[in-house]
Amino acid sequence: MPPKKLLTVGSRAPSFTLKDAAGNAVSLKDFRGKKSVVLIFYPGDMTPGCTMQLCAIRDDWRKFAGTAVYGVNHADADSHNKFAKKFGLPFPLLIDKGKKVSARYGAIKQFFKARIIKRTVVGIGKDGRIFFLRRGMPKNSDILKAVASIV
Repeated sequence: MPPKKLLTVGSRAPSFTLKDAAGNAVSLKDFRGKKSVVLIFYPGDMTPGCTMQLCAIRDDWRKFAGTAVYGVNHADADSHNKFAKKFGLPFPLLIDKGKKVSARYGAIKQFFKARIIKRTVVGIGKDGRIFFLRRGMPKNSDILKAVASIV
């Protein structure tokens, strides 16, 4: 299910409210005018590529100071909690049950009959506009350079 309008850098980010693994509601609107947000859409907890991607963010965590960072996928709280604990992830993982938010951000691909979350990193500024949008596993240096450019 592709987004109604293709998102690009400069687009207004689709609003969302998702729960994190601790049960707290996280809404994009709560960051408006306060803090930039980086969303890391990833296919699965405990998978090799996803672990590598999220651990790379963990390893550069201090460089992301002042930015709200969230991993996003469809797994439940138990799966997210185990994944975060095992790898010491310092940022929350959001539960996108039904993959609706992932679809709104264009982070879904069809694989035969299955809808799979496609690796996508989205940076959203305090103004609610997308300043970074890249599929796959962009280097942290590229994400951080984009974050620094909007501060």
